[in-house]
Amino acid sequence: MAEGAWEKLSQVAVLEAEYDSPERQPHPKCLKGTRVNLLEFIHGLLNKREKSQMIWLHGTAGVGKSAVAFTVAEMMKSLKVRKDTKIETRLAGTFFFSRKHTKCSTTGHFFATLACQLANNFPSAKNHVNEAIREIPAVLDSRKSLRDQMEALFRRPLRHLQSRLRECLPPVFVVDALDECKPETVADLISLLGEALRDPDLPVFHILLTSRLEARIRQAIQKEEMGALVYEIPVNTAGEGVAGTISLDGEDVDNDIYIFLQHSFTELRSRRPDFPQLSTDKLTRLANRAGRRFIVASTMTKFVDDGYNDPRDRLELMLELTNELLPGTEVYKLYDYILATCSDPNRAYQHLSVVAALADPLPISQISKLLGPGQGSDVATALMQLRSFMDIPVDSSQPVNIYHSSIRDYVSDFSSCGLPGVQSITAPHSLLAHSSFRLMIDEIPQSTDLLDAFSALMEHNQAVQSYDPMSLQQSLAFVVEPPEPMHALMGLLWLRGARGSGLRSWLETLDGRAWLQTQSGEDYLRTQKGEDWLQTRGGGHWLQTYGGDTWLQTERGRGWLQSGRGWQWTRIRRQFAGDPDEQMPLETWDWRDSLETINGQGWLETESGREWLLTQTGGEWLQTKTGGEWLEESGYRADAGKSGSRPRADRCGWNRPRGVGGGWRPRGDVSGYGAKTWKSGL
Repeated sequence: MAEGAWEKLSQVAVLEAEYDSPERQPHPKCLKGTRVNLLEFIHGLLNKREKSQMIWLHGTAGVGKSAVAFTVAEMMKSLKVRKDTKIETRLAGTFFFSRKHTKCSTTGHFFATLACQLANNFPSAKNHVNEAIREIPAVLDSRKSLRDQMEALFRRPLRHLQSRLRECLPPVFVVDALDECKPETVADLISLLGEALRDPDLPVFHILLTSRLEARIRQAIQKEEMGALVYEIPVNTAGEGVAGTISLDGEDVDNDIYIFLQHSFTELRSRRPDFPQLSTDKLTRLANRAGRRFIVASTMTKFVDDGYNDPRDRLELMLELTNELLPGTEVYKLYDYILATCSDPNRAYQHLSVVAALADPLPISQISKLLGPGQGSDVATALMQLRSFMDIPVDSSQPVNIYHSSIRDYVSDFSSCGLPGVQSITAPHSLLAHSSFRLMIDEIPQSTDLLDAFSALMEHNQAVQSYDPMSLQQSLAFVVEPPEPMHALMGLLWLRGARGSGLRSWLETLDGRAWLQTQSGEDYLRTQKGEDWLQTRGGGHWLQTYGGDTWLQTERGRGWLQSGRGWQWTRIRRQFAGDPDEQMPLETWDWRDSLETINGQGWLETESGREWLLTQTGGEWLQTKTGGEWLEESGYRADAGKSGSRPRADRCGWNRPRGVGGGWRPRGDVSGYGAKTWKSGL
């Protein structure tokens, strides 16, 4: 039973969120000799045994938060909680949030992931984790309340470790990039972690938390009840035995970036002996242009050493580009310069935005297939020019990944890019929605998995820009009900011009019917595809609705009525079949039988009936025995007691010319019927 519980926990734990997961390679890490003061300061805080603390390390994008988090996690992994243990290390668990992977961007399995690592590190906690899962199996469901998950999977096993860890250095949890977690549960997570840190029944433990300085995170951490628990970095260390300010972008960072660049280019020279050794002046200039942001320095080295171009030429180009960068210039400016070196900068920008927008990364071949023959034809060529932005594995079956979240920020807002013309590029979420559904319609069989996929897609709708596309609000003016995901995507494709038979069922939805009453809908009904649809079960059913009836009164609708077949299925069926809600295909319903009823023959005297009698189908009916009898009777019988009244057939547009031996023909132009005289059939 216990093994079953452990297996279930192992299945839901997010392995990609562990600090050393292969999915996160290349792992960010502080080079030896860099971040010395910061790492020593954090290490000192983590050694304090007096009380549990949250050490909040924050900074702007690209200053090296994840590298510090990884290095601290690795350091704690190398230290034992006590001398007499061979297994138990000070690293109790890690969760590195990332929007690269869907499961790494939510708190749904946050505590399950930590519980799995905690029990692996402290075997005595495993039984307590299993007991909690056996008692409340639903605690492993991501939809279970975060509080219930924390109590069962986090506080409970830690509570049973209190006596064992009483004389030990505190265990450490490392949580990186909280800003990459979906925002709706961030405040709750911080509050619950605070409760655990205050719990006197738990052993002393520490949490290293890194994030950007975002308002929602700052507000949650700076609440009164969190105040005594949080140690914030950057911090002014005057009077604490350390001079100056400890931060991610202090004065010492310029030297750290110099060391990083020197190390990167030395490593390149070991592989390419013809690569020049940079002078101190050039290294200093590059380090200075990085503006104390490691992501800028890292992008510089990746641009030079992209494995595709001659690094000597790329170095000269980078030195030329950085001449135009002012020290501390925003990283987006460097991204602009690099994109400008591509053969088609706007196309490169679009493909970069697609890679960054994917909820889960894909290989180049699959991205190309997803975008289709048009948009995806040059994906490989464009992405190969963007190796400084993303990791492109040698194995083409492996997914491509952007190196840093600042790249996603850069392409998610057109205003961040200084290249001319990018505002006219289709936004990535719109392009992916269209491409994904087109591919599913073409290749994926009907499955309940489709609806699950659409539901997951809806969770990402906050990423779509409000102005994407500009005409969306006007295009969807006909919407009359909150769209169900599948219908919404079908409607999107339909509006973009995809009118295949696989999408026609959308016309049977409330929104589809409303669209048929728009000018675009009327234009569609004038096409051959539109007329073909009117012959289908769905088209016939629509013609029985108020919208269809209204359309039948239009000039186009009346013209369609006279074409015969569709009109037979709807007007005759609707007026006197007696069951207008039942859908019966023309092939199985004998409409001629209805014309033998009293209501049917009465309808033939209406304006619509007379119009129908002038069609070829009406003429064919008049050649039947029933039609001939009706017409013969109508021709001889005048309305009783009314002088001057005309025979019914005459009123219906037919006469019986003298000397034509009982034949009937329509009055007026009969050229459309080959001047044919219909016989009564008697």
